[in-house]
Amino acid sequence: MINILIADDHSIVRKGLKQILAEEFSDANIAEVGNGSELVRKAREKKWDIVISDLSMPGRSGLEALKQLKEEFAKLPVLILSMHPEDQYAIRVLKAGASGYLSKDSASEELVNAVRMILGGRKYISPTVAEKLAENLGQDSTKAIHETLSDREYEVLKLIAKGKTVSDISEILSLSLTTISTYRTRILTKMNLHNNAELTYYAIENKLV
Repeated sequence: MINILIADDHSIVRKGLKQILAEEFSDANIAEVGNGSELVRKAREKKWDIVISDLSMPGRSGLEALKQLKEEFAKLPVLILSMHPEDQYAIRVLKAGASGYLSKDSASEELVNAVRMILGGRKYISPTVAEKLAENLGQDSTKAIHETLSDREYEVLKLIAKGKTVSDISEILSLSLTTISTYRTRILTKMNLHNNAELTYYAIENKLV
């Protein structure tokens, strides 16, 4: 029996994933959780063959949960699903230890293919991500400014660029206003920018939003 753990903060998404996987893996035991903290807690309860997690969840994000899981269960395969384009997060996710990255708008057949590959001991990397990885080889010296940001800073940058206020971001990420303000200050300093308008312009120019 295959043990699959799904993490997503939208119940309808969890139900859809569960249905797709149940049809393909009829003997699978599929459990689900609604956020990153529940994911880590549930992962400790038994041995899982694969975790399928959303990237953007309130509180502890999928990326933070991934790092925690890899610290505690180094060999546990994790497939990250996200609404964000592959070129924005795939490299960060793979570097954090994920076994694959899949856009939520991918066909159900692609999800099944990715799960099969990962259960077989391989990583799932789409042609787009493979090309991006090839481009990044030996390119650290010419790394784009936004790639020097931490994962959380990058997340805050994207939300600011989408026109979200500090209060909005605080609510979305379940972090205090002070914490979000601190992240904003760090981002501006690291990127040598002065205000939200400049951040937004940079994000648009670099196709981050």
